[in-house]
Amino acid sequence: MELLKPERVFYYFEEISKIPHGSGNTKAISDYCVAFAKEHGLSYIQDSWNNIILMKEASKGREQDDGIILQGHLDMVTVKDEDCDIDFSKDALRLKVDGDEIYAEGTSLGGDDGIAVAYALAVLEDDSLSHPHLEVVLTVDEEIGLLGAAGIDLSMLKGQYLINLDSEEEGVFLTSCAGGLRGDMVIPVRYLEEEGILYQIKVTGLTGGHSGSEIDKERANAIKLTGRLLLELEQKISYGICKLQGGEKDNAIAAECAFSLLVKAEDAGQFEQLLQERMAVYQAEYACSDPNLRIEWRKRDSRIEKRIDLSCQKNVVYLLANLPNGVQNWSRIIPGLVETSLNLGIVLLDQEKLTVTASVRSSVGSRKEALSNQLRSMTEFLGGEYTTRGEYPAWEYRADSKLRETAVEIYREKYKKEPLVQAIHAGLECGILLEKCPRLDAISFGPDIKDIHTTRERLSISSVARVWEYLVEVLEKL
Repeated sequence: MELLKPERVFYYFEEISKIPHGSGNTKAISDYCVAFAKEHGLSYIQDSWNNIILMKEASKGREQDDGIILQGHLDMVTVKDEDCDIDFSKDALRLKVDGDEIYAEGTSLGGDDGIAVAYALAVLEDDSLSHPHLEVVLTVDEEIGLLGAAGIDLSMLKGQYLINLDSEEEGVFLTSCAGGLRGDMVIPVRYLEEEGILYQIKVTGLTGGHSGSEIDKERANAIKLTGRLLLELEQKISYGICKLQGGEKDNAIAAECAFSLLVKAEDAGQFEQLLQERMAVYQAEYACSDPNLRIEWRKRDSRIEKRIDLSCQKNVVYLLANLPNGVQNWSRIIPGLVETSLNLGIVLLDQEKLTVTASVRSSVGSRKEALSNQLRSMTEFLGGEYTTRGEYPAWEYRADSKLRETAVEIYREKYKKEPLVQAIHAGLECGILLEKCPRLDAISFGPDIKDIHTTRERLSISSVARVWEYLVEVLEKL
């Protein structure tokens, strides 16, 4: 890593990759930023959430220029391969270089949003750069509902321009995004004991991905596919649900779902044939988006097991099979932009209840509310309880943006081509931050990162270098 350029950006990226910083586990990386501030003589604020604000005075001659806020988040989505032995609560990521790309062996990389932290620290460290008054805002728990941004106090900020560094496509400037919320559906279950053949089944091998930026690709969702499978099996054969667990993060498209079913001994042959037939159907349907999709199963001996009773099972199957998932509405204003979507992110069956957590997004507040109400209605119809959390507003497009115009002009002059100015469906913290500081003129950009929130996540080394050079020029010329 020490040979990569820009050297200090990759130095800090490697350093923070040594520190566990999954969502909800951000104290250590927050404290690292405090130590950085003390080492470099910078003013800082660390709040009770572990959000960090770092401040640096303007370069000589830039004291009268409007201040700039650089912004990103400290937490990462922690997913790993089934055979990976890393403990995200204490272990460092195992960074590897493959040509022009960095990845983490067996896990997600955390380029989202570790690269923003690395850029910010490298900027603050470098006294040779020309810049106005700088404020670096690094929030926590962005990946589980933008919680840090919702809790942070920004009343002391002086900056007029906000540069969010949480984008994943070089040459694309983001100027608005959808709002969203997390919805938790809980329905009660009861168990009884029954004898039969136990099958441990797994819907696996799915592509997965980010539920904001990749929901439009119509990839299979393992939770939704499991609901469909349970419904189709129910029409052919009798079974009992014993266990059910799938997905890892509410904002990640579920790539795997595991469940156990109890089947009568005399139905075992037919049951296995049905699983084989359904797998062939699903593989044909998702051949392009999920080429590695498969249904795996393991047969156990006849035994007495706890299974949920029939009436509860009807509710579970009904909910999983009929919950909306994926794109719900397309924008009528911006062609090709998802307006409203829902992602079934996590499902868990325990001894008392089934819990399904979904991520709801929309750039239209009324449609976000309507979709959430639909989830509430379905849940309560089944005798359950529905709650929401982590709601955040949309970032609305600003027609008169000096920052956007200047950023585009600098990009055009530097690269002799036009950047793309876009709105996105994925949620960014800009909406919350602008709600707290309406004066801010905001834009979001970043280097190329592929397959975020998955173990295939990769960060382009050359793109990081180009975006660094561009960022430095924006700080100099804005």
